[in-house]
Amino acid sequence: MNISRTLANVSGMTTLSRILGFLRDSIIAATFGVGVATDAFFVAFKIPNLLRRISAEGAFTQAFIPILAEYKAKKSKRDVDLLINKVATLLAIILVIITLIGIFGAPWLIYISAPGFSSDPDKFMLTVELLRITFPYILFISLVSMAGGILNTFGKYNVPAFTPVWLNVSLIVGALFFSNSFSEPVFVLAWAVFIGGILQLIFQLPFLSQINCIPRADFDFKEPGLWKMMKLMIPAILGVSITQISLLINTIFASFLATGSVSWLYYADRLMEFPAGVLGVALSTVLLPSLSKSFSDNKHIEYSRLINWGLRLAVLLGAPAAVALGILSIPIISTLFFYGAFTQHDVVMTQYAVIAYSIGLIGLILVKVLAPAFYAQQNIKTPVKIAIFTLFCTQFMNLIFIGYFKHAGLALAVGLGACINAGLLFYFLKKYKAFKLETQWLSFILKIISALIVMSLFLLYSRGTIEEWTSFSLLGKISRLFFLVSSGSAVYFLALFLLGINLKELLNKKII
Repeated sequence: MNISRTLANVSGMTTLSRILGFLRDSIIAATFGVGVATDAFFVAFKIPNLLRRISAEGAFTQAFIPILAEYKAKKSKRDVDLLINKVATLLAIILVIITLIGIFGAPWLIYISAPGFSSDPDKFMLTVELLRITFPYILFISLVSMAGGILNTFGKYNVPAFTPVWLNVSLIVGALFFSNSFSEPVFVLAWAVFIGGILQLIFQLPFLSQINCIPRADFDFKEPGLWKMMKLMIPAILGVSITQISLLINTIFASFLATGSVSWLYYADRLMEFPAGVLGVALSTVLLPSLSKSFSDNKHIEYSRLINWGLRLAVLLGAPAAVALGILSIPIISTLFFYGAFTQHDVVMTQYAVIAYSIGLIGLILVKVLAPAFYAQQNIKTPVKIAIFTLFCTQFMNLIFIGYFKHAGLALAVGLGACINAGLLFYFLKKYKAFKLETQWLSFILKIISALIVMSLFLLYSRGTIEEWTSFSLLGKISRLFFLVSSGSAVYFLALFLLGINLKELLNKKII
């Protein structure tokens, strides 16, 4: 299998989902603007999302996929089916309990996650009511993530990558056609999240059926693989929880800042998630099953080559994305969000957070390559220790930056924390001699930096002013932004070509 082609397919599906996500956020920004209602919804949506990243995309995926890959490589189909059935049953039981606790304990969750809202009783109660609607999303999306892990292990990468499209479709349809059906229009977004979770789960079922892996209830939990996975999940939950705790603390800080701070951070985070998702998440999705298989089969040379390939691609594509995101923040924000109730002041405030996030984007992407290298070895303790240290560093930086930079300081701390995380993961991966750096890395980095300088000068000269971008028509914004992105990319890759980087050789990586 050509890993580059697989990555391209996953990135393509992820790009489609993210584009729809931007359309969704543009519609939400134009319809609801930035204020009490959007701050309440984003907090209500963030809480189940944080728990989803812990139970599903985080700890569960890190522990489940390596074990499932090992079963698939070394055991019978019947053993694989038994593992899937038992894991699905236990996961469903845990998720139902968590969901019920979340619904009934919504006020306490808001007190913890956004204590600043308590000074405004109406805002607080609105957030509580929205959370009770959105919280069951964790049940649906966690099961979706398990299904995605199964499909990825069986080589069906495109289906999980496309699945998030349904949440965006649900939110877009709700915001456009049903917001006036509620006395408080923002409730339509909460119900759209609920429905979107169901749609994503239903979408994956036929593809699970194709590979004969539809989970069935099995309450006999005497399965070694299940408990091996649970043993791995305990430190994984701690590690992922630390990352999510950091984000939660940011929300707590933001809840005490000016009204709109939560929303500005949300929109900036969405922009940062585009390259982080299209490249970082796609790399992680493809690499984890591949690395797990290579390590399980004792193909250590191939394991090392996969990591080197992932790191090169992350730097090659992640670095220009980070630089361009910072330089073109005003054009991007104006094109996507400056409509209806979204003001020029909101554009400027969101820009500050985007620039801060962009500083750490390369770190976020590199973590998506380096962390799976540990998970594939079923070594979760090392990333957990690093995550704990990163948490303290991030919160220390929050205290330093928030006084002067306000909400942008919170974004800057997250970005720099990601760089610290990536640096430590790389250091320990080399220290444990799990992989070796291939030759010519220094030359590769210098060429990347040179190409970035050329691209940056071009974009700085061509980007225009905020007054221009906020006065352009929609068509004018889209055409100019397309020109900047396409021509900036062309300048970057032309510079790389002239500097002697062989993109074809890099992209033709094969999985042995």
